[in-house]
Amino acid sequence: MRILILAVVLLATARAQELLALKRVYVERLTGGESADQLRELIIASLHNSKLFVLTEDTEKADAFLRGAAEDLIYTDQFQSADSLTMRASVGAGARTSTSSGSRASGVTVGENESVNIHERKHEAMASVRLVNKDGDVIWSTTQESGGAKFRGASVDVAEKITRQLMADFAIARRAVTERQ
Repeated sequence: MRILILAVVLLATARAQELLALKRVYVERLTGGESADQLRELIIASLHNSKLFVLTEDTEKADAFLRGAAEDLIYTDQFQSADSLTMRASVGAGARTSTSSGSRASGVTVGENESVNIHERKHEAMASVRLVNKDGDVIWSTTQESGGAKFRGASVDVAEKITRQLMADFAIARRAVTERQ
């Protein structure tokens, strides 16, 4: 058991060192169609602003590749509901004699009808990305999704979440490497 824990720590430390050693990263085209291409551009801008490493357009110069899939959906969520309550009652009576004729009738009707029809426009984005070294080994990965933030759209929010996660993992890697030395 102790050997297994040591092996995991050493592997984690090796991945941390590899992550910290990155100098140039190429962001590959993400699968998922046209919306994935737009999300790729937002991820590139967000990663560039982080200044963790240089982003390159030349695959030959890259130390690692960011790969993955992304999707940005805009759709309308529809909810319909209808409730109805109706109650009817009737009473009738009639009698006829030679001296008088009489008739009585009574009726009650109650009805209620309620319907709701809600159309809500929703915007959701998600991306699952990984950093892969030249040998094809995964160094880092994350999956992020968003329904949009208060002051930015879902795609921008996902791109920034990816960058924040990478920056947090870089900080953890620095601490892990520093503690091992």
